[in-house]
Amino acid sequence: MTIQRTSAEDNHSAKTPKSKGKKSINPKSGRWLWFWVGMSGIAMVSAMAGALLAVSFTSKPLQEFLTSTPLQQADLSPQEEAVFDQDSISGAGFRFSELTRPVNVLIMGMSVLPPDIQNPPTETKNLRYLPQVNSFDGLSDVMLMVKFDPETKKLVMLSIPRDTRTEIEGHGTRKINAANVEGGPALTAKTVSNLLGGVAIDRYIRINVLGVAKLIDALGGVTVYVPKDMKYQDDSQHLYINLKAGKQHLNGDQALQLLRFRHDELGDIGRIQRQQMVIRALIDQSLNPATVTQLPQILNVVKEHIDTNLTVEELVALIGFGVRTNRSNMEMLMLPGRFSEKGEFDASYWLPSKDGIGKLMTKHFGLESNAETTQSQLNDPGALRIAIQDSTGSARASLRPLVRALETAGYHNIYVYKPWNEPLDVTRVVAQQGDGSSAESIRDVLGLGEVRVESTGSLNSDVTIQVGKDWLQKQSLLNTSPQP
Repeated sequence: MTIQRTSAEDNHSAKTPKSKGKKSINPKSGRWLWFWVGMSGIAMVSAMAGALLAVSFTSKPLQEFLTSTPLQQADLSPQEEAVFDQDSISGAGFRFSELTRPVNVLIMGMSVLPPDIQNPPTETKNLRYLPQVNSFDGLSDVMLMVKFDPETKKLVMLSIPRDTRTEIEGHGTRKINAANVEGGPALTAKTVSNLLGGVAIDRYIRINVLGVAKLIDALGGVTVYVPKDMKYQDDSQHLYINLKAGKQHLNGDQALQLLRFRHDELGDIGRIQRQQMVIRALIDQSLNPATVTQLPQILNVVKEHIDTNLTVEELVALIGFGVRTNRSNMEMLMLPGRFSEKGEFDASYWLPSKDGIGKLMTKHFGLESNAETTQSQLNDPGALRIAIQDSTGSARASLRPLVRALETAGYHNIYVYKPWNEPLDVTRVVAQQGDGSSAESIRDVLGLGEVRVESTGSLNSDVTIQVGKDWLQKQSLLNTSPQP
């Protein structure tokens, strides 16, 4: 397997040779002088911003934390450690808060019950329900591959459904969430890498369900739109979910209810969509320099529920990159595939699409692909599946001008999907399969909206248009303006 990497060291600028002798001054030289003064000013402001952020990282509480708190709780063998790239990912000295190369981090959310581990705590034996246990040895119910790329300045998150059917080395074909039970983070990383065409995995993070609620509480909760009433009760696990639809501020326990609910027609895939909604909301609300300065307190709250081979310095560098990343450069994808059909296998699975994975890994993770897709196919509007979801509550007829505009531009594979529950002021053009450029083209046709690279739209679409009030306002203006 060949792993391709790009070094940040390739970005050093060439030195300008010194000129010999004096040159006559022409009228244009003054313009160039001001151009370079302006560029130098921009560079200085950027450098100062980075320096101020770095200063916030070098506060005394954080410096003490950097030198005193190990985060890895798993005891990996040398062979297991070798699964992960051992090269440094962050700078040294004053630049320790900066990433020096692209980094792939595998994040696993653990939902651990007493039967999942070999030696459950004695206090759980006499209970009439199965409590969550502070362990990392169970099934990984949440799996994210996150790429931090300082070269493209993008942050890409790929959700891998827990029911994905794949080969686990030495254990046959299983659901991918069993890899952690059979071999911990190393076997899980190896399984994920094989599934994704040999992508390198640099580090891992495991956080159990007890830590997720504490983390969200430590960040001050999260404001999110709950898409519908959610009510579910499982006495055997002491799991009680009771949420009302609508925009609201959730504490850690309530957010966990939203993240764990999966009893609807989309099952675990619907849960992944809600996870992406919560992650985006947390990023928008919490990823800022003020939160970074509170990192020691936040980690102290959740450290017993986290296992990672990241050093604290490396974690700070990743968070620092996130703080500097433009929100439009944050992309959330989902592993391409389909649900297994009833009777197709002995259990229900998410069946990964090898061709879809190849295209996705080529576009977003820099791997070579054998997928037979020509550039003409990628640029063909007629090949795109476009779903339309109304969030305004208007009559279906209000969508007809939108469909006509798309058809005039060459988009013909269009269907109206169930309404989007959250009322939107601004239309969202969702790149469901990660094709941001096609979503940008559709936005240009509509002349409004914002592009989001995420997987919260219709599963069968390439692009989902979630229609907001701005579309109605545009139609109202067109209808009242004088006709030529």
